[in-house]
Amino acid sequence: MIQRILPLVAILSLSGCALIPQTAPVVSDNTETVAAIKSMESNLNTRLGGMETKIETQNDYISTLEKELSNVSEELSLVRTEQTKIQMSITQATNKKARLVQMPVSLQTQSLKDTIILGAIENVEIADIKQVFTARIDTGATTSSLNAVDLQEFERNGTQWVRFHLVAQNKKAETDELEWITAPVIRNVKIRQSTNEEAERRPVVELWIKLGAIHEKVQFTLADRSHMTHSILLGREFIQDIAVVDVSKEFVQSKK
Repeated sequence: MIQRILPLVAILSLSGCALIPQTAPVVSDNTETVAAIKSMESNLNTRLGGMETKIETQNDYISTLEKELSNVSEELSLVRTEQTKIQMSITQATNKKARLVQMPVSLQTQSLKDTIILGAIENVEIADIKQVFTARIDTGATTSSLNAVDLQEFERNGTQWVRFHLVAQNKKAETDELEWITAPVIRNVKIRQSTNEEAERRPVVELWIKLGAIHEKVQFTLADRSHMTHSILLGREFIQDIAVVDVSKEFVQSKK
């Protein structure tokens, strides 16, 4: 009996196994995931490259701004230095002016006492010919001039010289009686007369003169003063630092 049952049980067991469903094995497909990761990595690299380019551009711009700022700082420093110099000059000028204004009256009086007073008209001796001529002292004229007649220019040792006669306006003398004044030419100037539009070249010479206690070398322009009252005119260049002029008086330092 048992022998008959065992084969039947075996058949039933095999049939049960055949009826149980079998689960298929799961296969992992990573191809799409790897592709997605690579795509993300590529995008990140592209973005990082763009950011690096922008950073380099910004760094170059910052470097340019720093250079410009340095140049502006240097220019500002120079401007401040110039402002300081100008301010110092203004301060010095102001202080000097204040000292002049605050000069004690006693010193001013003493200074006036030491100053030579000249009249509007004075007699002047020309040392070269030992002759005295009446001169007009003119504070309105810058340079001095005298009436040179018979003017002759010549060259001596490669240097320009002149000789001429000086005639007093109130005296008439023959040419033979006049003494020549000879002197080297210091420079030449151009003078335009009111009656002539073209400028006329005139030489300038240096002559020693004596006016009272004053004995000075004066630069004279050799001009045509034949239409003037006085043969000699003494301008500001002669007067400055030497004397002051009282136009209301004449022959203060010389005899008439």
